[in-house]
Amino acid sequence: MALLLCLGLTAALARGCLHCHGNFSDKFSFYRHHVNLKSWWVGDIPVSGSLLSDWSQDTMKELHLAIPAEITREKLNQVANAVYQRMDQLYQGKMYFPGYFPNELRAIFREQVHLIQNAIIESRINCQRHCGIFQYETISCTNCTDSHVVCFGYNCESSAQWEKAVQGLLQYINKWHKMDTNTSLISPSFTCLEPPHLANLTLENASECLTQH
Repeated sequence: MALLLCLGLTAALARGCLHCHGNFSDKFSFYRHHVNLKSWWVGDIPVSGSLLSDWSQDTMKELHLAIPAEITREKLNQVANAVYQRMDQLYQGKMYFPGYFPNELRAIFREQVHLIQNAIIESRINCQRHCGIFQYETISCTNCTDSHVVCFGYNCESSAQWEKAVQGLLQYINKWHKMDTNTSLISPSFTCLEPPHLANLTLENASECLTQH
């Protein structure tokens, strides 16, 4: 019986993820200031400059994620180092023929988006192999502050483990609800997650149950 519920504690809207890395400002400042040395065609310069200036904002537009953009520091470092390596190699080259430089920037951008997507989703998918609640430290791409993501994995070997896992989910929800100072609602009661309903619980009806509250 496998069911995965992931609960994010921050908004999904963000400017990007790479800009949260410590070296991003220095690296991309260098890239923007030296873009006019990388093309034989003057038309490439404003196009490339725009790509670099809008890098963070365009990243989130291309992620197309239905979950909050939270990334671990380890994964952020891996993505950032991969991007910087590609960019540094590109800038080490001599003057390029028309169109080449902005096309290479677009290719690096697309690769970065793919890496970030995988990094954000991977932590949620890995949780599916476990039974219970797991919390890990992340960075919020909204404001680059420390955040926490709670992943709830249902991969239980017995009905007893299954019921214990769901009880853990309910306890977490109630605790989260009480910590929410923006609402005065009484802690909800999720009867659809109680023992009589667990045998036939699916991702669809569990999600419906949770969103109703």
